[in-house]
Amino acid sequence: MKSITLISSLSLALAMSFTTAQAASYTAVEVANGGTISGKVTFTGDDPAPKVFAITKDNDVCGTGNREVDFVKVNNGALNDVVVYLDKVKEGKAFDPAIENGAVNQKGCAFDPFIQIMTNGGEFTATNSDSVSHNIHTYEILGRAKKTVFNISQPDPGDVKKQVKLKRGTAMKVECDQHDFMHGFVFVAKNPYFALVAEDGSYTIEGVPAGKYTIKAWHGTLK
Repeated sequence: MKSITLISSLSLALAMSFTTAQAASYTAVEVANGGTISGKVTFTGDDPAPKVFAITKDNDVCGTGNREVDFVKVNNGALNDVVVYLDKVKEGKAFDPAIENGAVNQKGCAFDPFIQIMTNGGEFTATNSDSVSHNIHTYEILGRAKKTVFNISQPDPGDVKKQVKLKRGTAMKVECDQHDFMHGFVFVAKNPYFALVAEDGSYTIEGVPAGKYTIKAWHGTLK
């Protein structure tokens, strides 16, 4: 049996109460003496083996044989590719402009990067750097279900751009309908209080206003 553990240490000046009710939009305000939440995400149990896909087409670009995709990466007990975030925060520090938009490059019939973070309402760019046709297909992840966000054919090299605005979910799955071994994930942040864990599973979320929060950890495969 496998389990995931999220261990946090909190340093917050509890000088005021703060509602976590979901707002229509996030508001950036000045945060004085914000707190810090840090911790580590660990994995206990048997590390699932990478999934193996046979490469059956476009071998001159995609390669030959099999493609292994490690959907659950465990590094010395630490679980990788996890985003730790505060849920339903209404206001606080400003978003980092560097993560406003998302971008993925399809090169060698693989998505680069495998996991990334962008802001809800930002623009997502999909680049086809290959000389073969791809089909960028993104899904909003809703628990065990998924709903198409956009589905666009890319028969030639170049870019397509789409705005991403998720209503219910917090992340997207990225696939190529032409090649079943191409997979990626995008965490779509609705507030700036999140962190992608480091290789050792550690994370730090800074500038947190005083208050009471729900901390969640998201993983593309383990949910």
